[in-house]
Amino acid sequence: MKRFVILAVAAVLFSLHATAQHQTEMNRLRKMHLALSAIESLYVDTVNGDKVVEDAIRGMLEKLDPHSSYSTPKETKAMTEPLNGSFEGIGVQFNMSDDTLVVIQPVTKGPSEKVGILAGDRIVAVADTAIAGVKMSKEEIMRRLRGPKGTIAKLKVVRRGIRDTLRFDVVRDKIPVFSIDATYMIRPQIGYIRIGNFSATTYQEFIEAMEKLRKQGMQQLVLDLQGNGGGYLQAAADLAGEFLRKGDLIVYTEGRMVPRHDYKAVADGSFREGKVVVLVDEYSASAAEIVTGAIQDQDRGMVVGRRTFGKGLVQRPIEFDDGSMIRLTIAHYYTPSGRCIQKPYEKGDKKNYALDMVNRLKHGELTSQDSIHFVDSLRFETLRDHRAVYGGGGIMPDYFVPLDTTRYTRLHRELAARSVLINQNLRYIDSHRKQLKKQYPAFEKFKNEFTVPQELLDSVLSEGARLNVKPLDDEEWQKTKPLLSLQLKALLARDLWDMSEYFAIINDDNEIVKKALEILQ
Repeated sequence: MKRFVILAVAAVLFSLHATAQHQTEMNRLRKMHLALSAIESLYVDTVNGDKVVEDAIRGMLEKLDPHSSYSTPKETKAMTEPLNGSFEGIGVQFNMSDDTLVVIQPVTKGPSEKVGILAGDRIVAVADTAIAGVKMSKEEIMRRLRGPKGTIAKLKVVRRGIRDTLRFDVVRDKIPVFSIDATYMIRPQIGYIRIGNFSATTYQEFIEAMEKLRKQGMQQLVLDLQGNGGGYLQAAADLAGEFLRKGDLIVYTEGRMVPRHDYKAVADGSFREGKVVVLVDEYSASAAEIVTGAIQDQDRGMVVGRRTFGKGLVQRPIEFDDGSMIRLTIAHYYTPSGRCIQKPYEKGDKKNYALDMVNRLKHGELTSQDSIHFVDSLRFETLRDHRAVYGGGGIMPDYFVPLDTTRYTRLHRELAARSVLINQNLRYIDSHRKQLKKQYPAFEKFKNEFTVPQELLDSVLSEGARLNVKPLDDEEWQKTKPLLSLQLKALLARDLWDMSEYFAIINDDNEIVKKALEILQ
């Protein structure tokens, strides 16, 4: 009887607590509703009610962690398209030259290639609306070119060597967006894969890239995650599993209202034996840190570069009917050793959080390993070799490579900031494409034999002078020329072939890549 009374009292108390909690929630909602009604009804000027609601949501989220955020329908679409692995449009890579859209390459087997659009073509009008010479923004041009699958984009195209304007009806289709930037054999038996982000298609792209490299004799791998800002956690977990044994822990998540969830390798990975080196820098974040942390904590490979960004928070998307979305932080994630690598932050203080990279540079952390200090309370051990690793702010590589702050001269930085290199490269490739293709039918010949001509270097200097960007003296120009020439050569390779060829050239001057090859060789 006593037990029954206790249970009854407990049930009543629970019911009262639930009722009180419900009443509190209703009061909060009523308060917000009254505030909105008062603003819309009584405020001195006309207000946009939707904008007021959006600002209120942003205001709430801004007082939380730095990664909880709100996005409008337009912002949400722009943010999720690269992660979904496709968008709908005409399928061309392009750049803007002299206020004109120039096709770099049509997407292979895409709708533009099917109707005969070629690299070097200039799209001057869409549906009889001029997009060339009218100062139209790149975003507005993209909006006109994209559209639902099956719709027709009526294009007017100017082609070098042909007097009349050409007309093409391009049936829009799904256009793949690839998250792997480059795949190639960087040395005999050593493969190289660079991943730009972790999207819905990354894992499948990675499997295909690995198969391609195996056929070329790959036995060791350089996995480049420099600048990779993250993406889907599941994609990262699936990819990391390819290096591990069945059942090995990859990452786990846990939050106040979210119970612990372990992500483990679901089967023996396809690359469990060959040596692996992961490349990271201060902009490698989130899902990139999950892969890096799993490989390091499981003692599966070495990490080379600089301390990573330090994002150890998991966001859940909460979608609204109008297409807008909240990305709300619901948990921390932890590497297999138990590390939370989220860097410190003050709730509501996004300004100082955003200045973290500036502070790292100022304190010398990016240029000297001795400037990096970890507290003993955040010390962990790797699972197999029991090496010391630390939580509390990014993943520290096994081999530190300092940032060379003298690499770019003042002249180089200003030329790049004014897009001089991109634009002059585009003009050169536009007038020399056929000649280069004929002279260098294979990339290896181009890489080994091509030298950036004086004509192109002179055009860079001339365009820079027109924009009042000039070398201070001949010494500055001579110091600038080698790296500038390498970048121009890489850009030409990209436009003649693709991004793998770009990185095959530009990586020759990447100190982090060089260190990885030194370790493997």
